Amino acid sequence: MQSSSTGLTDAAAAAPAAPAPEATTDPLLRFLEAVAAHPARTAVTTPAGDRLSFAELDSRAGGLAAALAAAGVRPGTAVGVSLTRGTELVAALLAVWRTGAAYVPLDPAHPAERLDHVVADAGITVVIAAGGGHSWAPEVRVVAPDAAARPVPPVPVPPAAPAYVIYTSGSTGRPKGVTVTRGGVAQLLGALEARGIYRDTPGRVAWNASVSFDASVQQWARVCRGDALLLLTDELRAEPEALAAYLLAHDATDLDTTPAHWTALRDQVAAAAERLADRPLRLFIGGEAVPPAMWTDLAALAERGTVRAVNLYGPTECTVDATAGWVTDGTPHIGTPLPNVGAHVLDDGLRPAEEGELYLTGAGLAQGYRNRPGLTAERFVAAPSGPPGSRMYRTGDRVRRRPDGNLDYLGRVDHQVKVNGFRVELGEIEAALTDHPAVAAAVVVLRPDPTGATLAGYAVPRPGAALDLVGLREHLAARLPAYMLPSLTELAELPLAVGGKVDRAALPDPAVEAVPDGGESAEALPTGEFEETVAQAWQEVLGRERVLATDDFFALGGHSLMALRVVANLKRQLGVVIPSRLVYQHPRLRDLAREAALLAS
Repeated sequence: MQSSSTGLTDAAAAAPAAPAPEATTDPLLRFLEAVAAHPARTAVTTPAGDRLSFAELDSRAGGLAAALAAAGVRPGTAVGVSLTRGTELVAALLAVWRTGAAYVPLDPAHPAERLDHVVADAGITVVIAAGGGHSWAPEVRVVAPDAAARPVPPVPVPPAAPAYVIYTSGSTGRPKGVTVTRGGVAQLLGALEARGIYRDTPGRVAWNASVSFDASVQQWARVCRGDALLLLTDELRAEPEALAAYLLAHDATDLDTTPAHWTALRDQVAAAAERLADRPLRLFIGGEAVPPAMWTDLAALAERGTVRAVNLYGPTECTVDATAGWVTDGTPHIGTPLPNVGAHVLDDGLRPAEEGELYLTGAGLAQGYRNRPGLTAERFVAAPSGPPGSRMYRTGDRVRRRPDGNLDYLGRVDHQVKVNGFRVELGEIEAALTDHPAVAAAVVVLRPDPTGATLAGYAVPRPGAALDLVGLREHLAARLPAYMLPSLTELAELPLAVGGKVDRAALPDPAVEAVPDGGESAEALPTGEFEETVAQAWQEVLGRERVLATDDFFALGGHSLMALRVVANLKRQLGVVIPSRLVYQHPRLRDLAREAALLAS
């Protein structure tokens, strides 16, 4: 690409890439072509052994789309999808697209208050959901995932039509919805194909990410190009040995993961990859920065032909991935822009710089934030070059351009953080904390831990108020998803810097809460096979020499990926498969041990 008259240059100029093929080819049309080309080929496989061929998947999606249309869904409608990962979820996402509508993930594991907020904010009147879950508002019509009517032809939509709305953490205390287009999804698939990141032949893709996480689009939409999906349940994600065996049994070709999750999976999955018929296993890694030691290890695995990793970077607002770089010898980087993506490194005056904030342009840009015109105008700004009306997205990420065109990721320019792959606005957690009547002030920071990072919250009580940290944690759990729950420490006051702002560097290490009776009494010590085994698992995962039966896993700094490691540890030690949700429902050691004992009985 050439420099514009304003001097704004594209980072891809250092390493020109081929243009993406027909970036306007709608992904749904590509799916229908795949169905016609190989109707009997397996499209979806689950760990439980359920399978759907491309023809069967198309039939289910068509019948459900007709039922949605009968319920009033029209092009441009936002349709809620509240299903766990299974064949029904894949059919539901395709069904929404067949009606010309956009899907909105409503994770059944998220708090009721958050689900209700998303439904109201997105203007959802129809939700695809199984029975026995969330109690939806009276005006919301619930369509069962197995509902069906006589299929009708798919509704054609332009590239600018909404494809999905994903809600991400918001600094104002409420999640914000990002509206992504069909053309953006088409651009994503076409660009990854043109770059050679997707294989030329159909693959078998392990779908690892939650549908409420934008990385899932890069995974599940692979079925639209004729790839087969291998669904991973939360239980399978928690057990590296079982997951590796599943990948091996189905000869997986591709796996997407965050660096934090790869830390837990590495040994078992790498060993399985050695035995795959179609090796090397292609590893799509992203969501957070890759540590230097992991980068070196992945490069060594690539040299041996076991795993070939590609580091993918991109904000939700730019349809999942904007840059990519193969992991080879050297130091971590986020690669170069994908075809049809402009990556501009600008200083505070929007002048080209070798180091500065990254701005992105191209067909992958989202429409903006749903019902947030002010925020949309703030983040999606006018581009100094290009056709009239061209926009660029301010990522808030600082980068440095290398001589070879690759980009080094340097960190954020604000308080947004990545927690084990999830984008988190610390302000949203702080707002939820100060919304509690006993809290006068609060601050949340990110602290590194052996598995990635953990959130630490600090709260100052109102004058005369007694702060109940257990109750405060329950208050947060009713408002925030599990990956946003911090450890909690009470402070008399927040440390302030000279300028009057909170001195985050002066915050103490997270406190270890005392047991309710104020001491390590005999009643607080783990007893019996299950309590002692859970205690050992916690000590290993949390890096603590001792834990008590009255301790709270999350108060000690535990988080979602640590919970997965606990579940895997207990499976090995007790032979009991404990759903990871039980760690959240029963965070106290003694309570979790009791649940494990019930499952074993």
